[in-house]
Amino acid sequence: MSVATMTSKGQITLPRDVRDDLNLKEGDRVSFEKIGESYVLRPQNKSVMELAGILHVPGERALTIEEMGDKLGEALAEDDARIRSYGTRRVRGR
Repeated sequence: MSVATMTSKGQITLPRDVRDDLNLKEGDRVSFEKIGESYVLRPQNKSVMELAGILHVPGERALTIEEMGDKLGEALAEDDARIRSYGTRRVRGR
């Protein structure tokens, strides 16, 4: 277990072993999440490329870029139709 002391300004220096384990470098950001009575420290130092595949559902085939574009287009068309029909109903109801 590592221990740090807080300064009068509320600052702490993370012990070297913690920084090394989290691969933290100068300028990296960290987040603090309260879970029950404790806090979890999470490094915010991942690149977008490292996040690739995190939404994959095991057992399902990954969509191609074209399929993603088609699905997005369908969703946008449905949303556009819903918005347009809402505006039409409001005008008629005056």
